[in-house]
Amino acid sequence: MAHRRALVALVMLAVLAGCGDGASSTPVVRLGYFANVTHAPALVGVTEGFFTEELGGLATLRTATFNAGPDAVTALFSGALDMAFIGPNPAINAYAQSDGAAIRIVAGSTSGGAALVVRPGITTAADLVGARLATPQLGNTQDVALRAWLADQGLTADLEGGGDVSVIPQANAQTLETFRSGDIDGAWVPEPWATRLVLEGGGVVLVDERDLWPDGEFVTTHLIVRTDFLDRYPGIVEAVVRALVRAVDFIEGDPEAAIADTNAAIGDITGSPLSAETIAAAWQNLTFTVDPIAHSLYVSAEHATAAGLLEPVDLKGIYDLALLDQVLGELGRTPVER
Repeated sequence: MAHRRALVALVMLAVLAGCGDGASSTPVVRLGYFANVTHAPALVGVTEGFFTEELGGLATLRTATFNAGPDAVTALFSGALDMAFIGPNPAINAYAQSDGAAIRIVAGSTSGGAALVVRPGITTAADLVGARLATPQLGNTQDVALRAWLADQGLTADLEGGGDVSVIPQANAQTLETFRSGDIDGAWVPEPWATRLVLEGGGVVLVDERDLWPDGEFVTTHLIVRTDFLDRYPGIVEAVVRALVRAVDFIEGDPEAAIADTNAAIGDITGSPLSAETIAAAWQNLTFTVDPIAHSLYVSAEHATAAGLLEPVDLKGIYDLALLDQVLGELGRTPVER
């Protein structure tokens, strides 16, 4: 417990130092996200200018991109980031490591869009004995999902890469290369990487994660905020949430334009946009919603605990959806379920 109290103290010192912009009187909100199709609401919101418009004179927007959630959490803890689109398990870890002090989930973003893609010839879980499978990062959402699924199949995979199946955390772009070269046998990855492994790597989908959840719904990406920033700048956070709602509405109302925005943003960030075939196929595997699908978060926490990646944690208080409910209420919509 002492090390947790020390971590909380470090977090609080960092966030207090990082909320402003030096001599500027206008606050800066630093928003993180990934160059993944699963982060389309963030990419669309930035490309269409929704975040900047809603922030108006409240704050200046700065953005940063990451490969996986644990890196974004590190930036949040250091005070280098204020809000971030990340998956459930890094958010759970951030909450647990800070004894519930560091972050709050303020809105959903994306459901679906993750799969286990393997080389041809692997058709059952039993075929994976001795296989090498990649995930984006140890402890990230897809890493936890893979380990939980393997355990359900009676297969072992320890945190050091041993067991019946060797799980190898690596960056998504590297995973495509190692899959094509035959150095790995498959990967549990988010979109567009699952589709790229199929179309560019010749892989086949062994598990579509939607098939593992009631009604095919589970949180892939949601929006979190440093608790200190939320307490100090609720109006700024509300503006970001309102922009997110606009982005999700835009995606639903004009999917072709949203796909174009998303692909252009991915191209700007990575230097290489997706092929039209890839992004169209990946898009079909996703649902964009501001509902954080809270029930799936609690299950993900249980999976992480079972995998040895998380101590048992009470997640009461991890959600603060008051601002989201307020925005939805202004639009005549019902609040999301807790």
